[in-house]
Amino acid sequence: MFNVKNVKIGYEDKIIIDNLSVSIKEKEVVSILGPNGSGKSTLLKSLSRILKIKQGDIYIGKRNMKVMSNKEISRKVALLAQHNASLKDIKVKDLIYYGRIPHKGFFESKNKNDEEIVNWAMRNTGLETYKDKLVSNLSGGERQRVWLAMALCQKPDILLLDEPTTYLDISHQLELMELVKDINKKFGMTIIMVLHDINQASKYSDRLIIMNNGAIVADGHPNNVISEEIIKDVYKVKCDIDIDPISKKPRIHPIMLCRRTSSI
Repeated sequence: MFNVKNVKIGYEDKIIIDNLSVSIKEKEVVSILGPNGSGKSTLLKSLSRILKIKQGDIYIGKRNMKVMSNKEISRKVALLAQHNASLKDIKVKDLIYYGRIPHKGFFESKNKNDEEIVNWAMRNTGLETYKDKLVSNLSGGERQRVWLAMALCQKPDILLLDEPTTYLDISHQLELMELVKDINKKFGMTIIMVLHDINQASKYSDRLIIMNNGAIVADGHPNNVISEEIIKDVYKVKCDIDIDPISKKPRIHPIMLCRRTSSI
């Protein structure tokens, strides 16, 4: 689905990621983990071409993103950004419709097919009873579902989520993660998320990519990736690990920071 080859990514003169390669398979749920500044969001933004790479190649299937138009990419890839802003007085159904724009020609108006897709997206995100409400009057968790519905309206093959549970309370975090997993199962959509919560990533993902200092330091199934050693090396935290009784995947319990000692 995604094939990233020897990419260099950064902002102006600052290089964040240098010579990174990774492949993402179709229908996978992948979470990218790592400390602040490790390059997680930088990599995710490059997969939607919001941030252009400085060197290397990214392929969607057999198509090099360098030769794809923005509209073509938007038909394949939808991004739920970390920070989203909408018009103050826009209704839920009208904001969700914006997801259809990549499929519309110039001056082409909304048609019955668009309305059916908007209704489908609302139905699959539990928003049917919210359609005429103003987005500004919704809770944080409800707004995230609206943005997710808008992304679904693009009918993408790949859904990118940049820290989707940030600012949500624990019940809304779990609600959103269950919804994301359900979307993957129902529609076979490839999902790539940047998350900070290691336990949520482990529970809901088929695969974890752990980054540090702009490089991938671990990659694989949660059971093969999460260890006391990798948590200590990447996060400088000592932890215990057990197995979640429901997901059968590793679950960490932080104990203490690992303090650096200096020799005199």
